[in-house]
Amino acid sequence: MSGHSKWHNIQATKSKADAARGKIFTKIGREIAVAVKMGGPDPNINSRLYDVISKAKQNNMPNDNIQRSIKKAMGGEEGGNFDSITYEGYGIRGVAFIVECLTDNRNRTAADVRHLFDKFKGSLGTSGSVTYMFDHQGVIVIPRNEESNEDGIMMIALENGADDVITEDNVFEVICKPENLHRLRMGLEEFGNDILSSEVEYVPQNVVDLDKESAMSINKLIVALEDLDDVQNVYTNADLSVLDEENN
Repeated sequence: MSGHSKWHNIQATKSKADAARGKIFTKIGREIAVAVKMGGPDPNINSRLYDVISKAKQNNMPNDNIQRSIKKAMGGEEGGNFDSITYEGYGIRGVAFIVECLTDNRNRTAADVRHLFDKFKGSLGTSGSVTYMFDHQGVIVIPRNEESNEDGIMMIALENGADDVITEDNVFEVICKPENLHRLRMGLEEFGNDILSSEVEYVPQNVVDLDKESAMSINKLIVALEDLDDVQNVYTNADLSVLDEENN
């Protein structure tokens, strides 16, 4: 199977952004709170909460923090006032951005996001102005090594609703419809696969090639956006592989 792979595009850049912001537990705590509000505190019957808890563990969030977030949400301390907002915009060179937020103050979040786009010579767009350039997909990333059972992964993936499996040098990317993500993840885990990440994402249909200077500017905007407490995810169609080449 084949298709566009974004994994090489985020290996260096997203890990840098995560380290720079240092706020991943707070962001995941918000996701847990919203998931509890929507489906209850039991991850065995609340698939959204199960997936968020899995994400928390992938990011080394202590179990005490996870349970504390669930209890706060059950007590009405968190989750009740968070709104989900998605912003769309453009960076330099026409690079498209989708910014997903969870906020308890829409005016503050809008001002913060707009300020950063202005600062890095970009602009916010209207709803729908860039989403047509992306596919909304479930993406599961599995490490690939000498012990990987490639045929087995393909078989389990297809049996559990995968649309595509992309083979990279060091990972498999399993692509599915968003509604199939939870079932697919469970099937792959039962088969004994380690999961590096499991998310519903906006995957670009095509990427914008950038020179080093432009890529650095776009990456700075990504890092600045992800540093905002209210921003949960940032997606872009920029090809930042030139930054990986610089680090090699």
